Amino acid sequence: MSSCKGACRTFSSLHPARIALFGYLSYIVVGWFALSLPLSMEGNKVGALDNLFTTVSAISTTGLVTVSIADNYSFFGQVVILFLIQLGGIGYMTLGSFLVLAQRRELPDVRKAVSHTVFSLPEGFKIDRFILGVVFFTVFIEACGVAAYYPCFRNANVDYPLWSSIFHSVSSFCTAGFSLYNNSFEAFAGNFWLNAVTAALGYLGAVGFIVCVDFGRIFIGSSKQVTLTTKIILSATLALTFIGTAHLFLAEPSIQHMAPEKRILAAFFQCMNAITTTGFNSVSIADLSKSSVLVLTVLMIIGSSPSGTGGGIKVTSVTAVLGVMRSTINSESDVHFWGRVVPRERIWIAVSNIGLYLIALSIGAYLLELSEMTSFEKNFFEAASAIGTVGLSMGITSGLSTIGKIVIILLMFCGRVGPLTLSTALFGGSPEGKREESPEDIAV
Repeated sequence: MSSCKGACRTFSSLHPARIALFGYLSYIVVGWFALSLPLSMEGNKVGALDNLFTTVSAISTTGLVTVSIADNYSFFGQVVILFLIQLGGIGYMTLGSFLVLAQRRELPDVRKAVSHTVFSLPEGFKIDRFILGVVFFTVFIEACGVAAYYPCFRNANVDYPLWSSIFHSVSSFCTAGFSLYNNSFEAFAGNFWLNAVTAALGYLGAVGFIVCVDFGRIFIGSSKQVTLTTKIILSATLALTFIGTAHLFLAEPSIQHMAPEKRILAAFFQCMNAITTTGFNSVSIADLSKSSVLVLTVLMIIGSSPSGTGGGIKVTSVTAVLGVMRSTINSESDVHFWGRVVPRERIWIAVSNIGLYLIALSIGAYLLELSEMTSFEKNFFEAASAIGTVGLSMGITSGLSTIGKIVIILLMFCGRVGPLTLSTALFGGSPEGKREESPEDIAV
């Protein structure tokens, strides 16, 4: 008993980033085991590496798959995948913390610290109220998604329309991109309602729980205005969505044969699925022009918002660095938006996050270039989709070599945990005992 308590104290004393890392790894192991059970499979037996690939893709809410979900996994296997998607979407600490709060108990300090790390919360958010808001909002939105999807799938005469509605509602809100159809939503390219529901669910998940809680506080009267974080997220996401949609609508040859209303629907849907990292596609990504592939790649790299279900660098980090550029050009000492100064430590985090993200992406693309016989364009797109936890592909996922699959698995895991959190967990040290050094200027 004493050794068990000692182990618990040792675990609690770990850096929150390390606890988050161990948590995700433990769920991956459990999910991998569950998917490897004969009960989870249907038809051809799925190999161990492909099961691991599917598990990591689900827990990271990516959506890249090497085997067909509908053809190779039984109903039980699909339920396991959906549970992993839900777990990865709202954060593995959230469910446990919610159960603690449901018993009217105080959250332990270690849970608070890890939750702050996972959600990247700014000051002013109480973690207990935030977690309750996350769970209730998730259940409400996903239930609405099921109700909205059901008429679409029922009228399309698909098998098991209710299960399809549940699966795709969770997958959309958690920006996972997992589909029970081998060609994603290409068969529904002209279905306005299904496209609108998918885009709305993905957008609500991607903008982040910070935004949702922010507006919730205004609705109940506990706050009179949204935070700076919410302003940045909404304005940046809308701007990027408009730019991407305009390009695809005006310059993408593969959709020019469509009627204008269907063309703008396809352009908007594909752009939204890149910037929110939802990962569904209504047109074949492999058929897109190089310029459109470049636009989607940039949107995937930028990604969604902190504390949301999506991935990528995060629009707030990119906006912060753009603010640094503007301040440098204008010879200003502070970075500011809407009359508010962004704290220096947040700028450091944003710069570090972008740097580590691009390093990991470059290494992943380089390794794919060495291991795969496909073009650099397809390899880089696959790497960007994996680390951005997007799930879009130019059609090379199922043909990846063993090394290629391992590279994508590592990129997806890195994207879910976050390059900065992962680096802190693996290499971070304590600032205590570090000696101060004298400054010296360098040429830049």
